[in-house]
Amino acid sequence: MSDTEAEIETIENLPLDEWHRAHGARMVPFAGYSMPIQYEGILAEHTWTRENAGLFDVSHMGQLSVSGEGVAEALEALMPGDFSALKTGRMRYSMLLDEDGGILDDLMVTNAGDHYALVVNGAVKWDDIGHLREHLPDEITLTHHDEQALLALQGPKAADALGRLVPLTNDLSFMQGTFAMWGDVPLYITRSGYTGEDGFEISVPADKVAMLADALVAMDEVKPIGLGARDSLRLEAGLPLYGHDITEQTDPVSADLTFAISKKRREQGGFPAAGKILETLAKGPSSKRVGMTIEGRMAAREGAPIFAGDARIGTVTSGGFAPTVGGPIAMGYVEAGHALSGTKLQIEVRGKMLDATVTDMPFVPHRYHRKKKA
Repeated sequence: MSDTEAEIETIENLPLDEWHRAHGARMVPFAGYSMPIQYEGILAEHTWTRENAGLFDVSHMGQLSVSGEGVAEALEALMPGDFSALKTGRMRYSMLLDEDGGILDDLMVTNAGDHYALVVNGAVKWDDIGHLREHLPDEITLTHHDEQALLALQGPKAADALGRLVPLTNDLSFMQGTFAMWGDVPLYITRSGYTGEDGFEISVPADKVAMLADALVAMDEVKPIGLGARDSLRLEAGLPLYGHDITEQTDPVSADLTFAISKKRREQGGFPAAGKILETLAKGPSSKRVGMTIEGRMAAREGAPIFAGDARIGTVTSGGFAPTVGGPIAMGYVEAGHALSGTKLQIEVRGKMLDATVTDMPFVPHRYHRKKKA
């Protein structure tokens, strides 16, 4: 075995590895880590999160901080978000773009006061760190917080559960964050997540994460939930998964993520491939990410070809059985002329042609906690 092969096969353990195994998790390799795919079953865990509160370990993700004079402008040179207008404690979804407008990663950016906090996908975090170090000005400091773990508490009862431990979290609205103390443990908590449900992501020192996880699952409404249910929940929520629904080969317009390109950036540009992306935005993309509901019970998985009549017009990028919907759903790219909601298509699965219909996303309505406007 070569050094390269050995490096590729190296699987790291999360800070909660022993905790997961003690709670009956089935562990699988994912994004370079051994991670829990399920505890008691994906369907049960999916339903529990929709009705109660699920605790997810997302410590494989990269937690970065970026600081220094002109940091907002430096980030805006690499992403299409308007970070200089982001108030302290507010966060924004954005994308790291390459010079051709391809998506290197999608990520969360938070104005944490004296720095900007970035949460990037685990599978590409080292690539992201390298890209940022190469392209950020020398006066900007980039720190990788590998001493921190990250938990996500998701579901309609998440606020009640976390509020018992950290009462000030009840004051947060969707896409807002704050520093907090749980006893003598420092936390940074955002009201966010990737399930479509109300919930929180909690950055906690890795040596304290087991204690926090114990305190949360001790509550009647909280159970540990694995990667399997996280995937089915985010698919129902219509949320793309990096490396599958979005890649370096896809641009923000085709990926239907233009909401992340703020009005100011549309007017002023200044981000990678701005001219090309804004021209695509004006003229329309040649293909577009869409959601599809599928008749019957057979699921279409990533890579399945999509047809309109005899013509292949797209490819599935994510798919599976959707417990809340009660049937199979999929996400994929189709030629723009076939992207309208209600369009009838077919997906080929194991030699069979499954009838599918282009469907507005999310498949299940989001239930984020937004403060009512006065």
